[in-house]
Amino acid sequence: MALKRAANYRRAVIFLRVALAVAGLAAWEGAVRWGWLDPFFFSQPSAIYAQLVVWLTEGTAQGPLWSELAVTMEETVLGFLIGSLLGVLCGVVLGRNKLAADVFSIYIKVANAIPRVVLGSIFIIMFGLGMGSKVALAVVMVFFVVFGNAFQGVREADRNMIANAYILGASKRQVTMSVVFPSALSWILASLHVSFGFALVGAVVGEFLGARHGIGLLISTAQGTFNAAGVFSAMIVLAVVALGAEYLLTALEDKLLKWRPAQFVEQGM
Repeated sequence: MALKRAANYRRAVIFLRVALAVAGLAAWEGAVRWGWLDPFFFSQPSAIYAQLVVWLTEGTAQGPLWSELAVTMEETVLGFLIGSLLGVLCGVVLGRNKLAADVFSIYIKVANAIPRVVLGSIFIIMFGLGMGSKVALAVVMVFFVVFGNAFQGVREADRNMIANAYILGASKRQVTMSVVFPSALSWILASLHVSFGFALVGAVVGEFLGARHGIGLLISTAQGTFNAAGVFSAMIVLAVVALGAEYLLTALEDKLLKWRPAQFVEQGM
């Protein structure tokens, strides 16, 4: 009975999601056709669909849509991976070392206070219009999100479990890898959901500021020609990518969160 109710609930959620999307698109299309919204500024779903069809079948002004998307995804994934790795590493190291945390805290606060999107212009000057400037901006966008969660997760680790591990003869490295890191894992994974979106924003903003290829360049080109349908079409492509990444990260989180600090303590000592 409980399984049936759960299945019915899932179907109801899916139905309501689809119904809400259909109703919103229909209202938008109707508002434009009835003259309530100016299609020059707001476009309309039918025009956006036509633009997507053109991009998929005939390509964009810069080349095939898939190649433009591949450029943006390569920049995003590289920035996400590098920024996440650096954020986790620095968060765990500073979380476990009070002196280092006290020394570097002021610099981290200052760097975090700087609007990171503004750094895109600096990175373009430093690294040019190629992939390097976009990856650098994506790394900066991701780093502080992951670092903050990793640092806080390490600080929130169970002190009694850490003390017990030391009593049983564990080294500092064993405690960090077998107790502290698994305890902070839920904090780190929670930050990854948000940070991938930031990596995508960093890559697209970097392309918008200056690039030879990418979805951000498509948005910039569409904006320059007052093609509202092109802007919305590029946004839909990015939304689909972000949604797919969210499902992949959720699946990864479900697997990794099966780990338990106690299991690591038993295996590591």
